[in-house]
Amino acid sequence: MNDGMIDTQSVAGEELRQFIERYERLESEKKDIVEGQKEIMAEAKGRGYDTKVLRKVIALRKRDADDIAEEEAVLEMYKAALGM
Repeated sequence: MNDGMIDTQSVAGEELRQFIERYERLESEKKDIVEGQKEIMAEAKGRGYDTKVLRKVIALRKRDADDIAEEEAVLEMYKAALGM
């Protein structure tokens, strides 16, 4: 009966190791991607672009056009109410 338990533990251990190794590979890839993004922003900044504005443009490109228009309309209304 011990042989069956050892085999089950061995298989479960190997499967667990595979999950962990896959996760660790993705963590490494994510780190490489973040580093690449930083390099792109550094290059853009070196060429005179405002990276804060670039990040806002990137965020806007991810959003729905109707949501953006609604937010801008509310912003204009608030600014008008404050005399801005």
